[in-house]
Amino acid sequence: MTVTLSYRVLARKYRPIDFSSLIGQDVLVRTLSNAIVSGRLAHAFVLTGVRGVGKTTVARIIARALNCIGSSGNDDKPTTEPCGICENCKAIAEDRHIDIVEMDAASCTSVNDIRELLEGVNYKPISSRFKIYIIDEVHMLSTAAFNALLKTLEEPPKHVKFILATTEIRKIPLTVLSRCQRFDLRRIDTNVLYEHFSYIIKKEGVTIEPVALMLICRASDGSVRDGLSLLDKAIAHGIDHINEEQVRNMLGLSDRNRIFDLFDAVMKGELSIALDQISEQYASGADPVVVLYDMLKLTHWLTRLKLIPEMTESIEVSETERIKGSLMAKTLSLATLTRTWQMLLKGISETRISPFPLHAVEMVLVRLVYVADLPSPVKVLEILKQQHPSSFSISNNDKNEKIITEKTNRISDTNEVLLKTQSKDKPMIVPANFKEMVALFSNVPEIFDVLNLYVHLIHYEIGMIEFRVDDNVPTNLVSRMSNLLLEWTGIQWKINLFKDSDLITLNEKNYEHEIENKSINAINDPLVQAALKVFPDANVEIIRNLTSSSDTLELIESEFEEVES
Repeated sequence: MTVTLSYRVLARKYRPIDFSSLIGQDVLVRTLSNAIVSGRLAHAFVLTGVRGVGKTTVARIIARALNCIGSSGNDDKPTTEPCGICENCKAIAEDRHIDIVEMDAASCTSVNDIRELLEGVNYKPISSRFKIYIIDEVHMLSTAAFNALLKTLEEPPKHVKFILATTEIRKIPLTVLSRCQRFDLRRIDTNVLYEHFSYIIKKEGVTIEPVALMLICRASDGSVRDGLSLLDKAIAHGIDHINEEQVRNMLGLSDRNRIFDLFDAVMKGELSIALDQISEQYASGADPVVVLYDMLKLTHWLTRLKLIPEMTESIEVSETERIKGSLMAKTLSLATLTRTWQMLLKGISETRISPFPLHAVEMVLVRLVYVADLPSPVKVLEILKQQHPSSFSISNNDKNEKIITEKTNRISDTNEVLLKTQSKDKPMIVPANFKEMVALFSNVPEIFDVLNLYVHLIHYEIGMIEFRVDDNVPTNLVSRMSNLLLEWTGIQWKINLFKDSDLITLNEKNYEHEIENKSINAINDPLVQAALKVFPDANVEIIRNLTSSSDTLELIESEFEEVES
C-alpha cells in the first residue's frame, strides 16, 4: 500500500530557521546578534510589522538561539547560529518544546487567559536554558489582560523571556511598550524578494519567466508569506513552466502594453478607443479597480521618468516601459500628470464603493478624456495675451488710479447733496428721493447708520415717509427726524412706521446694484470676452478685484487646480 505524504506549502517549507536565512531584516539581525554575543539580552521583545514579514519566524529563531545546546549537547551559552541538530532545536522547529509557550492573543483575549499563561512563570524550565513566552497578535488582548501582564513583564524571573508580536503597534498600551525592546520589521524590497523567490523556484525544479516572477514580487507588497502563497498558486496553475500571461490572469492584472495603450488613448482625448480598450480588458478578466491602480502606478512612473530620465537605464525597467514610457514622459507635462494622479485617486475610491465597477471606471475615463482637451493655465494666458495684450500691460499705478476714480464717481451724487444742504449761503433744498434724504443725516451718525442699516422703505414722497424698522432702533427716531427735516427743509414731515414689510434696506439695495453693475462690467470686459471665446460654455460666477497681471495668473491657476481636484 502506498502512502501519499501531505504537501507542505512553500511558506512553511522555506521558513527561515536561523538569522543567516532571514532576508530583508539586516538591522534586526545585527542588533540581536550583538546582544546575544555580548550577553546583553532584554527580558522582553516586541516585534511589529505588516503581515508576512517574519514576526513569528523571528520569535522562534530567538527561542532557538537562546536554547540551542550545540550538536555535541555541551554548549552552555546562547548562540547566533543554532545548530538545528540538538533536541532543543528540533523540538522548537516541530512546535513541541515544553518550555516554549505560544499563545494566540486573537483567540485568547481575556484576563483569565493571561493569568493561566503566567501560572508557570515562576517554575524553572524543564529541559532548556530559558522558558520563552511568545504572544502573537498581542494587540488583541483586553485592557484587563494587559494590566495583568504588566508586573510580570517588567520584572520576570531570570529564566523567562517574553516575545510579543503585533501588526497594530499603536493599539498596545505605552505601559507595555516601555517594558519591551522594540523591533520594527521592514517590508521586504522587491529585488530581495525576486532573488529569494528565484532560489526557491530552482529548488522546486520549476521555470518561470522573469517578468512573471517580478509581477508576483510586486503583488506581494513586501510580504514574504503573501509572495510565497502567490508563487504556490502560480506553480499549481502553470505546473512546470509559468509565463507572464498566466500570472496576469491569476492576479487579475491587465497586460502592461494594454495599460500603456489605454493611458495613451486617454491622454490624447480618444474616448471611443479608451472605452473599447477597457471593455476588452474587462472581458479578459481584468479587475476594473486594478486597471485604475495600474494607471495610477504608470502616472507615478512617468512623473519620475520625466524628472529623472536616466531611470530607464535600470535593469528592472522592461522594454515597454523604456520605449513607450520615455516617449510619453517627453510629451506629457508635469501639470497634466499631477492632474491625472489626483483624478485617478478619486476615481479609485469611487470605483471601490460603486455597485458597477466597470461603469465607474468608464466614467473616470470620460472625465480624464474631457480634461485632457482643456488647455493648461499657461496656454490660456498666452492666448489671452495674444488677443488682448493691452489688458495685461496696465501698470499698478494706472490700475490704482482707475479704482480711485471709480470710487469717487460712486459717491459723487451723495457728496453733491451734502454740499447743497450743508452750505449756509444757499437756500434750503428738499430731497427728491429717499437716498437724498438719508444723505442729509450724514453729520448725525446715530440716525444716518440706522437709516442705512435698519430701515426698510415702503413709500416716499415729499413731506411723507413710510418705512419698516427693526426692533433695535432708537425709540425717539421719528421725533428727531421730524425736527431735523423741518429745520433743514422748512417742511413739516409726516413719518409712519410699519412692521409688516419684507423690503430690503438701503445698504442692501446699494449692494445689489453694485454687484449687478460689477457683473455687467465684468462680462463686457475685453479680456473676459476673449476667455469666453476660448471656453464657449463657461459662465462668469465670481468677480474679484485684481491689481496686477500676476494676480490674474494666480487666480486662473487656482481656479484650474480647483476644477481639477
